[in-house]
Amino acid sequence: MLRSRYEAVIVGGGHNGLVAAAYLARAGRRVLVLERLGHVGGLAVSARAFPGVDARLSRYSYLVSLLPSKVVADLGLRIALRRRRYASYTPVGDTGLLVDNGDAARTAASFARVTGGTGELEAWRRFYGMTADVAERVAPTLLEPLADRTAMRSLVGEEAWRDLFERPVGEVVDERFADDTVRGVVLTDALIGTFADPSDPGLLANRCLLYHVIGDGTGDWNVPVGGMGAVSGALADAARAAGAEILTGAEVLAVDPSGEVAFRDADGEHTVTGERILANVPPAVLARLLGDAGPVPEGAQLKVNMVLSRLPRLRDPGVDPAAAFSGTFHINEGRDQLARAYAEASAGRIPSLPPAEVYCHSLTDPSILGPELREAGAHTMTLFGLHMPARLFREDPAGAREAALRATLASMNAVLAEPVEDCLLRAPDGSPCLEAKTPVDLETEAGLPGGHIFHRDLSWPYGEPGRWGVETAFERVLLCGAGARRGGGVSGIPGHNAAMALLT
Repeated sequence: MLRSRYEAVIVGGGHNGLVAAAYLARAGRRVLVLERLGHVGGLAVSARAFPGVDARLSRYSYLVSLLPSKVVADLGLRIALRRRRYASYTPVGDTGLLVDNGDAARTAASFARVTGGTGELEAWRRFYGMTADVAERVAPTLLEPLADRTAMRSLVGEEAWRDLFERPVGEVVDERFADDTVRGVVLTDALIGTFADPSDPGLLANRCLLYHVIGDGTGDWNVPVGGMGAVSGALADAARAAGAEILTGAEVLAVDPSGEVAFRDADGEHTVTGERILANVPPAVLARLLGDAGPVPEGAQLKVNMVLSRLPRLRDPGVDPAAAFSGTFHINEGRDQLARAYAEASAGRIPSLPPAEVYCHSLTDPSILGPELREAGAHTMTLFGLHMPARLFREDPAGAREAALRATLASMNAVLAEPVEDCLLRAPDGSPCLEAKTPVDLETEAGLPGGHIFHRDLSWPYGEPGRWGVETAFERVLLCGAGARRGGGVSGIPGHNAAMALLT
């Protein structure tokens, strides 16, 4: 039986809501989590996407970087995050740029082969030395009350402030690097899930880059063992063990600033009251629940999930496909290619050569495959396509999805030694193990306005001192999802900060 009153009612059972629930319940608060879907985790879930195929895909979100080790320790989470040996591989003609975290000499040789000298590698080391220093300094502040702009500037130092916080990252990259391929590799971290021109003075791409390099003080992007669902599952276990009530299949219908929450489940419509309401939903959804109409953001990505019978062959005979695909495999993401794709998408056209990147999580975590698939040499493959804004899919969602997928696979095949379609595993019914999700699909299936994976454009990690970045215009309503300040990605940071705003 549900109570009629709680100290905290959390709207949405995604990973941030579960973090908030676990912290609050551990502090002795009465907590209720209401989740519309039949499962918790939001987009941080694992799924067997293809009938009869024993492969657990991280269907939506797929890597972990921003989740602080402090949150993992505080909540006693039983999760394992594996660092990838290879950071990235970028095909260039019949060779490619391999960044090997375990072999500095091999990385240097690859840079020399692709760029013709040592200058780009030296520039690379200087740039990422700077971002590593920023990561070490800024990451701890993400779990503290907000610092103001002046304090953040003092913390990171003048060089980093100028090149990451004040100048468009596109200009910085063009100044620091000369090679088009290297420039593109750096810039992709400024464009993941973000439709932006990296030279725009609005600095949206800068904010995206910042969150991609500061994760947990290292910037590493790790593979969760068991898939993303293992992270959400551990968080749900922690919340329930601490006494939080989690109700799935419960769609919130309205939120009143006084603390009243109306929801519907299989038994009908109900109302509960919370001393505080923590909204683990996009700001546009919260606005609607409050009876308002907030601005709708725009997502800009194509997500393609695949299961392969084997890894594709590369044009580069000196690199094992297992090395190339275990890190980030860049596809037509040179500086000029990114700019051309952005211009085409801005004009309302699917890019002619879509930039994208792929990852084979099963190379790092074979446990997501069943024993028979492992023995047969099968692998999962996740593709993330850039510059695919929701506007391209509004008029004809199915037709545009098919066109975008066709163009993206052609883009990938242009850098491989064989078509990736030849490597797709077939399900028992004969269908290829491939699915594509557009921003409109995420809007329809997951309730994300505009299909924006960060809920809205990312914000700077500083603001009004003394606040937590989760406050809203209503005293009893806090934002604990990715749309909070210092939100975005699978981090749990907004959930932690909303709980701290209530507890401190």
